[in-house]
Amino acid sequence: MIGHDEALRAVESSLDRPSAARVYDYFLGGDTNYAIDREFAHKIRARLPLIGQYMRTSRQFLARAVRRCAELGVTQFVDIGSGLPTAGNVHEVADETRPQRDSRVVYIDNEPVALAHSTLLLADTADPERHRAIAGDLLQPDLVWERVLETGLIDLTRPVALVVNAVLHFIKDETGPDSVLAAYRDALAPGSLLVLSQMTNENPRSEDERQALADLVAYYEQTTNPGQLRTTAEFARFFGDWDLLEPGLVYAPAWHPDEETVFASAPSESRVIGGVGRKPGT
Repeated sequence: MIGHDEALRAVESSLDRPSAARVYDYFLGGDTNYAIDREFAHKIRARLPLIGQYMRTSRQFLARAVRRCAELGVTQFVDIGSGLPTAGNVHEVADETRPQRDSRVVYIDNEPVALAHSTLLLADTADPERHRAIAGDLLQPDLVWERVLETGLIDLTRPVALVVNAVLHFIKDETGPDSVLAAYRDALAPGSLLVLSQMTNENPRSEDERQALADLVAYYEQTTNPGQLRTTAEFARFFGDWDLLEPGLVYAPAWHPDEETVFASAPSESRVIGGVGRKPGT
């Protein structure tokens, strides 16, 4: 984990361009964002008015999925592309679900400013004996696992819940996500769980919305976080041969909704798909 002073310098040096993590934080109602992030967010929302609800949908899915993983007895979590600490962090949800507070969580992000903010903000809610934030790039699984193991918090011989939430829409097919996800799946013990979600361009309500989603991708091409939207069929391959927990790969609001779930009455309007897979074996 980087030091406090280094974290502050990273934050200060990042204010010349929008940060995808801080834009996400803004749409979730957080306060770890700056004028340049809000300006970019307003541009997106002008073209896609429900973008804030889409991002809230992703965050809510994360909480419900982590809760289910903890209920199933998994106590080890690795959250790749964790972004900024905000309400409903993995360790908070896991501890709420398991009052014995026996869960261990490693947060990973390759964006220096997100890691810096994690260093500054996790201190308020995290237990350094069980929770860490480290640098790592999703596209470098061997190095990620090396750094995860260095923390001493994760035992890969036991089930792990690997979380890659609202990240894969920033990973283009040309960067080889299939082999990357396969490497992560291969490293995990039987009984491990894989939590995945991303935005989709499937079934737009109108031609205007179809174009708005294309414009969203174009906007992010101008940032350090270009990406790609996928259909359910295109996204399903990232689970490999793992068994999907009920109700499968669905629009996120249809995955065990609760009373707070946005788009619960019309899941397909959420523009977010997600699911949880379990590694076969004993």
